[in-house]
Amino acid sequence: MRTRTRTHPRPGSRARVPRPRGRALASLAAGLAAVALLAGGAHATDTGTTTAAALPQHALVGYLHTSFANGSGYTRLADVPDDWDVIQLAFGEPTSTTSGDIRFALCPATECPGVETEAEFKAAVAAKQAAGKKVLLSIGGQNGQVRLTTAAARDTFVSSVGAIIDRYGLDGVDIDFEGHSLSLDKGDTDFRNPTTPVVVHLISALKSLKARYGQDFTLTMAPETFFVQLGHQFYGSGPWGGQDPRAGAYLPVIHALRDDLTLLHVQDYNSGPIMGLDGQYHTMGTADFHIAMTDMLLAGFPVAGDANNVFPALKPSQVAIGLPASTYAGNGHTPPAEVNKALDCLHKGTGCGTYEPHGTWPDMRGLMTWSINWDRFGGWEFAKNFDSYYAR
Repeated sequence: MRTRTRTHPRPGSRARVPRPRGRALASLAAGLAAVALLAGGAHATDTGTTTAAALPQHALVGYLHTSFANGSGYTRLADVPDDWDVIQLAFGEPTSTTSGDIRFALCPATECPGVETEAEFKAAVAAKQAAGKKVLLSIGGQNGQVRLTTAAARDTFVSSVGAIIDRYGLDGVDIDFEGHSLSLDKGDTDFRNPTTPVVVHLISALKSLKARYGQDFTLTMAPETFFVQLGHQFYGSGPWGGQDPRAGAYLPVIHALRDDLTLLHVQDYNSGPIMGLDGQYHTMGTADFHIAMTDMLLAGFPVAGDANNVFPALKPSQVAIGLPASTYAGNGHTPPAEVNKALDCLHKGTGCGTYEPHGTWPDMRGLMTWSINWDRFGGWEFAKNFDSYYAR
């Protein structure tokens, strides 16, 4: 999804583009009936243990290229405008794929002229927090593959991530595991009771961090559609094997942590066509795609087409839509007018086009973008449109 490319700006510089997967259409009538029952729950008053109440009703989330440079230019944390409510520091990366040892450092001055000192950076973190913002460590990215294959790697992950949080005084973590970081072992078919070590250990590690830092710990996730909504069609390697074992692999992580999750902002870009709850394929870059993909999160959906195995709806306050800030930032850029159409449909039920969502969610949290740097490069079009829409 997000890349650390240190070259010139180019379209899709954030991530690999998943290949479109095809399948025969399965009967969804029973599944949609189950979804309809869950849809009502998405309108309920928020309860539970998430820290989302500390955010504004509608939040703007952005990734900041902190440890690397590319054609978008380096932006100091202190220079990030107040528009941004959650700032994801990209990236913490492991010393090796299976070590669990996460490291984070500011971009070298040779790569990023004007980079702040560590003392200035820490002061900027504190200043953002004093202004009511959240500053998180984003772990992974396209180049930071993380596979917690052992209990030892899990424990190292917890200790190393905790050390970074403590060193810089951060609010929590963002899980941006991509590529082959998460996959499901053969026979692991129940998202409610996962058995795959890399999944089980990640869930345990994040629960340990939440327990360590308490209710103020902010947890966000930024999976690709391949790892979430594609799970409606395919889950893991399937009952007979042969499917991509990564399909839907985030679902058990999201489900196990739903009471601790502050925000899920799926990347609605760098994606192949994905089937929605209407049984139709939807293509990125349009309001229709964002409506269909977000509706699945807010209404719930049958996993692998099984009406008896429904992924439950998330709360509206836990969901934001992930978008590239410009055509340079990733495939699937959506023009502001189309973004606003999607928001109108999901918040108000107006202008929905051919896809009719299973409810309206005025409290859906907001938008995420890759990235703050690319938005600055593009004249702040993304942030300005967000502020204009919500009249902030």
